[in-house]
Amino acid sequence: MFFSKYSASGNDFILMHTFRYNEDSYSNLAKQICHRQEGIGADGLIVLKPHREYDFEWEFYNADGSVAEMCGNGSRAAGMYARDLGLAGNSQKFLSKAGVIGVEIEGDWAESALSKAEVLKKDICEFGKNWWLINTGVPHLVCEDLEIMGLNKEDLRFLRHKYNANINIASCREDRVLARTFERGVEDETLACGTGMAAMFYYLLLANKVKNPCLFNPASKEDLYLREENGKLYLKGKVRKICDFIYL
Repeated sequence: MFFSKYSASGNDFILMHTFRYNEDSYSNLAKQICHRQEGIGADGLIVLKPHREYDFEWEFYNADGSVAEMCGNGSRAAGMYARDLGLAGNSQKFLSKAGVIGVEIEGDWAESALSKAEVLKKDICEFGKNWWLINTGVPHLVCEDLEIMGLNKEDLRFLRHKYNANINIASCREDRVLARTFERGVEDETLACGTGMAAMFYYLLLANKVKNPCLFNPASKEDLYLREENGKLYLKGKVRKICDFIYL
């Protein structure tokens, strides 16, 4: 089978497409191919399928084989992959389990129009910090903390399982926001999380602590720009193709 690997702001994804309308599950393949030691290694597997109304439909699998409704950086990687292979143009719409996602491609930059954010719960007290639970396609537990590394990985893992959500810590600086994420499905910290940064941005925007648009730097140290317009959140950053390969 033919695959490509892309990196979007530090999140790496393996992508493939099929021209068949099918209900096949790629969960086992995702677990095998995304394994860092025994496979190729990636944060997730993205499968593009044909759709009669939109440019394509996608299925997103986490590295552990579980299905995710949405992935912000994954959507940007999928858009670049579709453009590079001629499956779609520079302006795209595709169907995800979180709804219709728009992607705009310009050179090696890709911007995704995410689904509207929803605050699920406010003022959750954990480890002496105030957290909000926000859905930006998938649920995220977010807080602001100048000491971005104040909680250890086991603390983040505890919160991830207690709230069944990705865990995100935002640290506001003078001209940008630093971001840290522990992702479910990967079950570890990742170099970036698009919907996680969208949740952090929305949380900080409601608190009047950031400007619109706003620059974010995740652990990968790459620049991502978040903005809000008419209630929708937009995520923009560079996408890089790493390689093509055949997996036997």
